[in-house]
Amino acid sequence: MIHHISIAAENPQHVAQVLAEVLDGKSVPFFPHPGSYMVFPLDEHGTGIEVYPLNTELKPGEGDNEVTFVETPTVSGYTATHAAISVSTTQDKIEEIGYREGWRVVRCNRDSFFDVIEFWLENRIMIELLTPEMADQYLAATHPENLQQMFAA
Repeated sequence: MIHHISIAAENPQHVAQVLAEVLDGKSVPFFPHPGSYMVFPLDEHGTGIEVYPLNTELKPGEGDNEVTFVETPTVSGYTATHAAISVSTTQDKIEEIGYREGWRVVRCNRDSFFDVIEFWLENRIMIELLTPEMADQYLAATHPENLQQMFAA
């Protein structure tokens, strides 16, 4: 179970607010790193998404010290980091929010296994949103028995 993930954005507060809207949750400042925000869908799993300023890197601490937040002067703007997130929101609502923001929103089929909605935060960070129907497809495709059959092929 993945309980939280982190992403970096040009406008962390705005991205967190939009994610909270799509996920029907709440956005709050992330006190360990000023300028960062935490989005909570308020689900039973304690799911969260940390949204850092774009130039933030997480680096290991020295000795027994915990992670440190470091600001880097150069960033590419894109990342391989993404997540598939089940939402209770409809495709129409997701599209409405994305179009309002001027962000890319497109429904895609993943190799005939399941559909997702690619929701591109700031047109840089892809979050795959799964409506309830899409989540059912995803869970069926990734059911342990189905995965074992796929691995055996």
